[in-house]
Amino acid sequence: MSESHTPRTDVPLAPLSTLGIGGAASWFQTARCADEISAAYAWAAERDMPMFVLGGGSNLVIADEGFRGLVLHIALAGRAFDSREGSTFVRAAAGESWDSIVAESVARGLAGLECLSGIPGMVGGTPIQNVGAYGQEVADTIEGVEVFDRETGALRTLSPGDCRFSYRMSRFKRDEPERFVVCAVTYRLHDGPPSVRYPDVIRHLERAPIAMPSIADVRAAVLAIRRTKGMVVDTTDPDSRSVGSFFMNPVVSEAQRDEVSHRAGERSPGFPAPDGVKVPAAWLIERAGFARGYVDGAVGISGKHPLALINRGGAIAADVVRLATTIKRRVLDRFGIALRTEPVFVGFDHDQAVEFLKGT
Repeated sequence: MSESHTPRTDVPLAPLSTLGIGGAASWFQTARCADEISAAYAWAAERDMPMFVLGGGSNLVIADEGFRGLVLHIALAGRAFDSREGSTFVRAAAGESWDSIVAESVARGLAGLECLSGIPGMVGGTPIQNVGAYGQEVADTIEGVEVFDRETGALRTLSPGDCRFSYRMSRFKRDEPERFVVCAVTYRLHDGPPSVRYPDVIRHLERAPIAMPSIADVRAAVLAIRRTKGMVVDTTDPDSRSVGSFFMNPVVSEAQRDEVSHRAGERSPGFPAPDGVKVPAAWLIERAGFARGYVDGAVGISGKHPLALINRGGAIAADVVRLATTIKRRVLDRFGIALRTEPVFVGFDHDQAVEFLKGT
């Protein structure tokens, strides 16, 4: 790495996270092209230093101690729309705003991403989390993921099969979380019609009333629904100072769902899933005794949605971990279901509470 690109030291990370908490990075570098990613990795490897790749900061819980290594902030830019083979292929660099890609796709009349409107963060994070909402997930549209392979030091393109997508999961998050740096993603979209499968979206459109919704109508509906839940980043809305959904919806067997219903004293809601039935984590959390607006010192649960744990002002990472641990333990004790967390935990070395949260 050239002298002009020497990483900066002791850079605060809290301002780069939607949760607004966390300590500083020992070293910090911004990458605007694949060559700078390669150079940063080589710099860290020469010093036997860990490296963490930071995108939009919308799905992170950063430790109060920060990150003792190099934080590489991805700022690769560029997008292209190419129509062929009866589809439109959208190639977007990892540092592009995700919702701006969705907005432009919808404006062009392209379906496939409209239900993923309003999700914060950058393009590079979408295949890692297999981002999904309201009946869509990016695995449905991803054609290829361009990555820097830290194992070989080379650029390569992974097919959807290579990515090993599953519910809110991928090879990048589960199997090899430190091997690849996403540089760009290509999505395959089509001219319509839009996806209208999720009950919340259907009800919103019926109330409008819109009998034949356009792709733009669905995007507008999703944005409106997300705002009511505090799931659209808004500096004027304290309920949006979060990582979005903190816990995933558990997929259980019918027998497990019956047991949950028995313990709750009412039939649990459920939605068909490839490996069973998806039970809303929000429903479990509320029936374990955590109401919307629940307060625990400087942290709490959003008044709009029980899945959003919020920084009420002045919170530290330990506060978030404490509340999340309390929720997970109580749901486990009440229903026998171990909730899985959605955000990535950064800088928590051998933290038992965090290991409990990440476990299944």
